[in-house]
Amino acid sequence: MIPVEVVPGDSPVILGLPHTGTWLPDDIRARLNPRGQVLADTDWHIERLYDGLLPGATTVRATFHRYVIDANRGADDASLYPGQNTTGLVPLTDFDGEPIWTSEPDADDIAHRKHQFHGPYHAALADEIARVRARHGVAILYDCHSIRSHIPFLFQGTLPDFNIGTNSGASCDPRLEAAVFELCAATGRSHVLNGRFKGGWTTRHYGQPGTGVHAIQMELAQSTHLATETPPFAYDPAKADALRVTLKAILERLAALASEVRA
Repeated sequence: MIPVEVVPGDSPVILGLPHTGTWLPDDIRARLNPRGQVLADTDWHIERLYDGLLPGATTVRATFHRYVIDANRGADDASLYPGQNTTGLVPLTDFDGEPIWTSEPDADDIAHRKHQFHGPYHAALADEIARVRARHGVAILYDCHSIRSHIPFLFQGTLPDFNIGTNSGASCDPRLEAAVFELCAATGRSHVLNGRFKGGWTTRHYGQPGTGVHAIQMELAQSTHLATETPPFAYDPAKADALRVTLKAILERLAALASEVRA
């Protein structure tokens, strides 16, 4: 299994999909406990949700599960949210704070996973960003995510439907941030800008507007497109089709704004 799938396109928009993969090497799967083997923290069906919404968009998708190594964390494993509950580069618990391993990964194991999985994903993503920026003078990375709407270990209450992260405005041109926010607000659904999720390492690392690279993370509550947020985590076509209308409008608007925000 290759660690990353890339579909190059001719649009200025790149879709990052770091958490949709469910593949685990046999030796890693065998070390997960029964709770870990459920893979509950997958960004379920996000690749299906975004499929075909913006013809010409480049996609960069990790095929491996985040329990192998989290492609949206820095290789140094620095916390994205100091002082708050979160999971690390190689998670030791699930999003409920419960252990997922019968035998936790050691330093050598983590180093191997960085080399085999994390490194190739980010090398591919960096290459596509460079290619798209060379073609258009700008690259807009839209990082696609989802998460359960109720996770007391990570946040209180119910998560908004749309959680837009721009590293508090630092990762993209304000016109891009405003466009996404306005389109989410227009739906009447719950939404927040730089709330509990301000953007992961991918958004913070690559989003450098002064160099012509803009990054936005969209964290969707899974209640927006799943029939159930528990196993079997089934896709709900009716919910998803309604949501896809907004997501399509967002991606089209970002592509249209590329010429305006070109460095």
